[in-house]
Amino acid sequence: MRRNHQAGRARREGCEFRVLTDDDLADIHLGTLEVLERTGVFVEDEEAREVFAGAGARVDADKKVVRIPGHVVEQAIRTAPSSLRLAGRNPKNDIVLEAGRVGFTNFGEGVQIVDPYTGELKVPTKQDVADTARMVDALPNVDVYERAVVAEDIDQRVVHLHQYEAWTTNTSKHGFMGSGNGFLSRKLAEMAAVIAGGRDKLRERPLISFITCPVSPLKLVQDTCEIIMTAAREHLAVNILSMAMAGGSSPVTLAGTLVTHNAEVLAGLTLSQLTRPGAAVVYGSSTTAMDLRLASASVGSPECALISAAVAQIARFYLLPSWVAGA
Repeated sequence: MRRNHQAGRARREGCEFRVLTDDDLADIHLGTLEVLERTGVFVEDEEAREVFAGAGARVDADKKVVRIPGHVVEQAIRTAPSSLRLAGRNPKNDIVLEAGRVGFTNFGEGVQIVDPYTGELKVPTKQDVADTARMVDALPNVDVYERAVVAEDIDQRVVHLHQYEAWTTNTSKHGFMGSGNGFLSRKLAEMAAVIAGGRDKLRERPLISFITCPVSPLKLVQDTCEIIMTAAREHLAVNILSMAMAGGSSPVTLAGTLVTHNAEVLAGLTLSQLTRPGAAVVYGSSTTAMDLRLASASVGSPECALISAAVAQIARFYLLPSWVAGA
């Protein structure tokens, strides 16, 4: 098991880049609580709305809008674990996520790939999923595998199960993947339990974590709700990863986008903790700015770097492990 180097600590190793002051962080937190309690979040799943209602949230069943009291959100933040152990099939590849420790993963969900033998651009296959996992397994500085490409040669209704089979047999590291919906998430947990040696063993050594993305602005759609609740019940971590775009699906300002982003992640985190207090959650971000010329996400831009650095600060403010986009 590895504990990677730390950043932002008062030591001789590591470095720190602070976008936000302590007062900025407090303002973003308070602004987020106001959004969640007054504006609310669209929650598509009926069971999820019932979970929120049971905790005292105000639910508009017709509009499917849930308004979450601040104390419910803050209690959920307190019950979410600050440190996670992500297990690999080989224990030497176990990794700990906690405040200040920096690790790396590959980028995910590619819909096209350059064939390494012909140089031609093509749609990925299940074999490409396996090959990317094998490549990551061989790279010592990449700590976990995220499903790198989408297998387009498989029936998309069950593609998640095939992709898990492809990557988990080709890397001994922990893996993250978007798990589709609640049904597929449960099937993936069953597969992981077989590999781990049973449900109890999987709880001791979680080999897989899920990723799900709220829809900006301020929507927890059906699949997202199902994945969050299933992960909590299966004792698996879920990376709740907002993909807001400043100037598009969120305000153009850094502060406004961070409040929108934070509200989406904390709404998902609250659903997770109301489903099972202590459920493992990663505070995720692929939020960036929209290129106003092309109406596309400007990944790799200076704005993306600023947002990612700020998001990491917010996660540390909440004592939560984080996952941010960057290159």
